[in-house]
Amino acid sequence: MPYNSLITEADLSAAINRPEYSNEIYQAAIAQSAVMSMAQRAPNMGTGVRKISVMDTLPLAYFVGSTRGVNDLKQTTEMSWKGKDLTAEEIAVIVPIPEATLADSSIDLAAQILPRIGEAMGRTLDAAVLAGTNLPPTWMTTTAGAAQSVLAACQATGNYVVDTGDVYADVLGADGVFSLVEQDGYMVNGSLMAPSFMGRIRGTVGTDGHPIFVRALDGSYALAGERVMVQRNGASNAAVPLISGDWSQIIWAVRQDVTVKLLTEGVIQDNQGAIVYNLAQQDMVALRVVFRVAVQIANPVTNDNTVEATRYPFAVLASAVS
Repeated sequence: MPYNSLITEADLSAAINRPEYSNEIYQAAIAQSAVMSMAQRAPNMGTGVRKISVMDTLPLAYFVGSTRGVNDLKQTTEMSWKGKDLTAEEIAVIVPIPEATLADSSIDLAAQILPRIGEAMGRTLDAAVLAGTNLPPTWMTTTAGAAQSVLAACQATGNYVVDTGDVYADVLGADGVFSLVEQDGYMVNGSLMAPSFMGRIRGTVGTDGHPIFVRALDGSYALAGERVMVQRNGASNAAVPLISGDWSQIIWAVRQDVTVKLLTEGVIQDNQGAIVYNLAQQDMVALRVVFRVAVQIANPVTNDNTVEATRYPFAVLASAVS
């Protein structure tokens, strides 16, 4: 059978309904998303909202005197938690395709399109969580319920370093990016780096004369011994070249795996209600892709910082902070 005969509407419909195609989008989204690659994944959600508890007050312990008097009784202590919600939000896209393109194409369009959709979904999630672009009001909330991206929270808590040009001091020095995370009672277990920053940090050495940024034989990167992901999905910001922190404090969960549906009839409207495409009249089909996912930040109280307004498990290096 000629290869071109596979590129038809019927075969495209059959292809996207195979589980591996939806899985391909899903895996591409995870691979290209820093948040989904590095943060902590919770079990899939059975409902649209799941409650999680965040430690808000730490316990105290006391010495007990030897006289066994009234003042030597064992004392009680307080522990408390505040609730947060993991709320699933929908990331979706529709890709219109002229039927003539399907008929004339000599390539497997599904194989070309689906991974790019996954990359776009990962980029959308990262841009929301990290930079606040279209951040859903239910994601990344404080215990008071206010949604804050990583960048906004770092600005609010003072966990940012303005780039001085001294890479070692800015990243690993006293009051550097790593230090600000540590001062709040967390340990850095990973960093997200903009590609434009690699050239600057690659030649930086520590006090022992060894490079602080290295590439392993398997192609992975490490900064001061902790993993690094170089963000290549387009969500990185050259003005914020480095985000470091405790990625286990970001929690994400899937409510509904990626679903793909081929639309052969109907209209596609813009946000004003105007018809952009009429599939039947314009001899077009469209792929509709939907992914429902929730993202939340824990940021529990620590012994080093009990004040949420000044505590955050991440810090950033920025060229300037407004």
